[in-house]
Amino acid sequence: MTTSERRSAARVRGGAEDMMLSLDGGDLHVRRDGPRDAPALLLVHGSAASTRSWDALVPLLTPSHHVVLVDLPGHGRSPEPAGHGHAVPGQARTVGAALDRLGVRHAVVGHSGGGYTATALAEQRPDLVTALALVNTGPRPDAFAGQASAAIEPALWPPSDEQVRLLASTAFRDGFPVPQELVDDVRGMTFQAFTGSSQASPAYPAERSLPDRLAALGKPLHVIFGDRDRRWRPGSAADYRVVPGAHVEYLPGSGHTPIIEDPQRTAALLLDFAKAQCARAE
Repeated sequence: MTTSERRSAARVRGGAEDMMLSLDGGDLHVRRDGPRDAPALLLVHGSAASTRSWDALVPLLTPSHHVVLVDLPGHGRSPEPAGHGHAVPGQARTVGAALDRLGVRHAVVGHSGGGYTATALAEQRPDLVTALALVNTGPRPDAFAGQASAAIEPALWPPSDEQVRLLASTAFRDGFPVPQELVDDVRGMTFQAFTGSSQASPAYPAERSLPDRLAALGKPLHVIFGDRDRRWRPGSAADYRVVPGAHVEYLPGSGHTPIIEDPQRTAALLLDFAKAQCARAE
């Protein structure tokens, strides 16, 4: 850690630590947990979410892994990025700078739009990413199954809790209640951050599909998909099988966000994948 890091913002509780890193792209909120000498897992949340979306999963991963979580620029406790840009490659550069500061490199897990940032990070910094796990990340634009969200006027921001729940309902299987933490995350964003990240996320696979990007990288890939996803066609997960060695697994009964809907089974799949990568590296 350097003096440019605002250590006064850090809170340490046992193995858990919160910090704000001062980086060229702007400040970034980072959480760390688990043994620092264990294999690292970087968890990247989806659009309009935060590190809190992984809360149910973290205790299941930390007994054997050093878990690093980031609030992407403009999300959670991370302020707007410098220049107010939310393009996926810029997010990945900021995350890469944070990992350099922390001295962390290993497997990266992205949920939903966080999978685009994870992929971009692997493209930019293959030295930092040994393997990738994507959880309900849409492979290409034509796999989108949801409906376009109604535009929200800047003057009406932030939306009410009820509006956010309606907006986020397809992020979970039918009948699953939208967690208050997710509602709070959306309402805590600026209008610019919400619209900017919402537009930037689909632009990345529209430029080039994820299977094409990942096939060129040669990184081990594990894809987890809830078979009741209401945002992306569950069958589209099969598109990732064009990536050499990719492993695609469905979670029966889960929707778009199995990290919240079914953390036990999601963690078990991630741990099996991470264990395989560690064995491969030995």
